[in-house]
Amino acid sequence: MGAWQEGRRDDPAPCREQDRGLFEITGRDGRARLGRLHTSHGVLETPALLPVINPNIRTIEPREMWDRYGIGALITNSYIIWKHEGLKQKATEDGVHALLDFPGMIMTDSGTFQSYIYGDVEVGVEEIVEFQRSIGVDVATMLDVFSRPDMTFTQVEHCVNETLERAAVSVAAAQHTMLNGPIQGGLFKELRTKSAKGMAQHKFAIHPIGGIVPVMEQHRYKDYAKIMLATLPYLPAERPVHMFGCGHPMLFPMSIALGADLFDSAAYALFARDGRLLTPWGTEKIESMVDWPMLMPCVASVSPAQVKAMEKEQRTALLARYNLEMTLNELNRCKQAIRDGTLWRLVERRSHQHPALREAFLWLSTRPQQAMMKLQMLDDLILNDRDAGRERGPEAGAYENGWNWLVDAQESPRKGGEPWGGEDTFVRPQIVAARRQLISRWQPKNSTARGCEDVLVMHGLPGPWRERLSDIMVRLTHHAPALEVLILTPVGLVPYSLEDLNPFAHIDGPDWLWRRRPNLPWVRRELDRLGLGNRKIVTVDMQGEGIQARCMTALHQAGVFDGDDDQTASESPLDKEGREAAKLAVYRRLVSDKLAVLLNVDISAATGLLEGATFVVNRQGRVKNAITPQGKHIASPRLGDGGLSLTDEGSIALHAMRTIAPPTGCSSEHESDTNGAGPAWVVVDEDAEPFVRQGRNVFHGFVLAADPWIRPSQTCLIVNQKGELLGHGLANGTVDEFAGFKKGIAVKTRGGIPQ
Repeated sequence: MGAWQEGRRDDPAPCREQDRGLFEITGRDGRARLGRLHTSHGVLETPALLPVINPNIRTIEPREMWDRYGIGALITNSYIIWKHEGLKQKATEDGVHALLDFPGMIMTDSGTFQSYIYGDVEVGVEEIVEFQRSIGVDVATMLDVFSRPDMTFTQVEHCVNETLERAAVSVAAAQHTMLNGPIQGGLFKELRTKSAKGMAQHKFAIHPIGGIVPVMEQHRYKDYAKIMLATLPYLPAERPVHMFGCGHPMLFPMSIALGADLFDSAAYALFARDGRLLTPWGTEKIESMVDWPMLMPCVASVSPAQVKAMEKEQRTALLARYNLEMTLNELNRCKQAIRDGTLWRLVERRSHQHPALREAFLWLSTRPQQAMMKLQMLDDLILNDRDAGRERGPEAGAYENGWNWLVDAQESPRKGGEPWGGEDTFVRPQIVAARRQLISRWQPKNSTARGCEDVLVMHGLPGPWRERLSDIMVRLTHHAPALEVLILTPVGLVPYSLEDLNPFAHIDGPDWLWRRRPNLPWVRRELDRLGLGNRKIVTVDMQGEGIQARCMTALHQAGVFDGDDDQTASESPLDKEGREAAKLAVYRRLVSDKLAVLLNVDISAATGLLEGATFVVNRQGRVKNAITPQGKHIASPRLGDGGLSLTDEGSIALHAMRTIAPPTGCSSEHESDTNGAGPAWVVVDEDAEPFVRQGRNVFHGFVLAADPWIRPSQTCLIVNQKGELLGHGLANGTVDEFAGFKKGIAVKTRGGIPQ
């Protein structure tokens, strides 16, 4: 008896009948997601690997995969079973689970890949789906038409159209069996998009991305990334995405970051037969190996030399286990990275391990002609400047739509530091999202007071800056109330009022990163984006002693204080009344700017809400609570990420400020004109209303509508169909996810509003 047989895992319990086929998100990092797919043979945790099982050649037994490796699903080929009389009879009589001796979810392919390899298959479109249903598979696959990378546009278009024509009859033949709806389109972006939009109209359970095996075999990973970005934004968010034929661990981080949920692998066995080992950085050959590249459990007691001396069958079986363990190891690493919010950093690291993967990463994040730009210039490419310098041609649409789709799903602000990774840091989607949010929502002071023609840029030190600048800010607010003070960070300028905001204040890097002298042309472009382009720039280095004196001297030299009286006043101590008034002004700006940038509140409305407000401040000078003149505690700045937590009273106040109609559905249309509209609204049905008022979470099945600017982890207001406020919380998705999901948490409620 093998070691794996010493303990058997219990068979999975079937999901609830009403949940069968549903997918829910349990965790996320941008478009990367942890999920649960509900099936009759258990609930599959995703991202998941489905090992390919050839019913005739079982290098590793399916039962061992379940018991020893905890694999919850596998894929086999229904066409092979259908053609083999003995297998067909066994599967028809006892079911495919008994045939393979596997208790978990079983997916079957239809024979499409055999048509790619051998030229044609001998089974009908409806016949193969009906056969899969008859043998009890959990997920069947329709017979689509494979498109190769070497095909012409006309040939690929025929494959796409033929597959679309087969979709309706395939769904009907599947009846209640979950069905895969593969996406074809070759290397043509418009055909991939057409296929995705067309297949989305039918009731498929999962969407595999087909036709990618030859792309991967040729290491065309940039094309692989293009295919994903031309496809996934147009698929229903509530359906898992399966990368058909992708089982190499080196592609997992990028694929998952772009939204893939399922993978299948025959490579673990095929490569083992040739003496090749899978690793996260590529493929290694055992023939020249003295030590294992990574030590897996199955080879802990043997050396490569001992394995090479084995009989071929025994060697193949052991190397297949090594490959499977390595593949699962990388998949688990990706899962943990999603939980930690560090998946894109893993993508960065992996991109340096293979030139084709690096090419794909650069295409994704910087566009080819900008990949080698100087550090100070890199920031230009992360903004949403659709009309300025945007790449045109066949790749442009895929870049714009796909990249924006990726950025729109990012959580901002985040907790934790942001490790510096060189030029790649500029184009991390979460940093792009944070910058877009700042640039689109922050507004400078609207004043005719002295100083409004100047901007002070502080530089030279990492945060927290409050320790060195709080007294200076009080003095400047008193003497030059319209002067804008900004801090130069490695990822852009940030107003002092947002001095603790992630990621700007949370970049972890070497000292030289912060001590670089300001690049004035770059600073000028930053100011242009922030609406300060016409102002005179005054720069002050925060390093060293006497920063207050140096700051005042620089402002005098720049003419901000242009008279002797001003100079004397700016250097003299403030009286208690003047100091307290200036402090309150600084605190108001801090909270009002966070209301504007993080909660999408119109800056004038935010300023009005805080007129006459008081603030609870800790010993370090940090604002803890904002309280209106009526004594209402409305918001609390957060320590971990520089964000802003809304209170029940705050939600009531912001709800009353709404000036536009409630949403009537879940659509991303008309999003461009919503700056200043306030936190997004989520409309729930009457069944959910009493539970939300009690502070219970909102589940997707009860959502009727959501505003298009809703984003993951951002504050939203929960209302009923009359627009009455029920509660507030943190959204758990984008508007496209609110549109389709029927299971899982839609809003993590932070407070209910009783009637």
